[in-house]
Amino acid sequence: MAKDLKGKVAFITGAAHGQGRATAIALAKEGVHIAAFDIAQTLSYPGYELGSENELDSLVQECKSFGVTCLPFTGDVRVDADIDNAVSTTISELKRIDILFNNAGICAYGLAHELTEKEWDIMLDINLKGAWLVARRIIPVMIEQKSGVIINNSSIAGLRGMNRLSHYAASKWGLTGLTKSWAIELAPHNIRVISIHPTGVNTPMNDGLAALEGLTPKEVAERSAGNLINVPWVEAQDVANAVVFLVSDKSRFVTGSQFVLDAGLLTR
Repeated sequence: MAKDLKGKVAFITGAAHGQGRATAIALAKEGVHIAAFDIAQTLSYPGYELGSENELDSLVQECKSFGVTCLPFTGDVRVDADIDNAVSTTISELKRIDILFNNAGICAYGLAHELTEKEWDIMLDINLKGAWLVARRIIPVMIEQKSGVIINNSSIAGLRGMNRLSHYAASKWGLTGLTKSWAIELAPHNIRVISIHPTGVNTPMNDGLAALEGLTPKEVAERSAGNLINVPWVEAQDVANAVVFLVSDKSRFVTGSQFVLDAGLLTR
């Protein structure tokens, strides 16, 4: 257990399953209290299953088994009132927020000229604007504390173009820009900001995308990735391990950086 993390508080969006859940559990094992925020329902776009209330409830119990508190919040990162309620309640009950993992996000395929305006807006509003709305509420807390770490979950699509994913790539490049800009703004307050860029990850989102394409998850991963290391994807636990490292004192001088977890894909 990393002694520097014990007793800290992490606010995680998209926490019910996938990368958010894996990270919540990994941090809980380190003694970090969790504020778990998730929409806990399926949206008409992209249409595949997102997190659920049952998953949020089971996450609370799993975190408790490690001796930490987990506060569950059902809300939408596009709705400021939902965020404000969750942040205010977290501060009231846990007194601080040391870590923000901006993880909530969606992905869907479509040629740029065939996307509807609604599809474009939903993608950008959840993946990019949502991250800003959440951070806008938490940054003042961190400034008052004079410390904090923000991890923005981007993608390899935040560092390159990708076929039939222009709206997704735009949202993830936006997170990369936010990361660098926030790092400049927040360094005087001892707040670090980092973006993480995984290749394809073995999560329910991966399964949902495959179903939309009429393919198996492995077929989708192999079509879109091309990792140098001979794996179709990385695991959610790999992302969680990276986040634990990046928010710990082992990375105390890392800020404004892009942590690439791509199995070598971007080297091609």
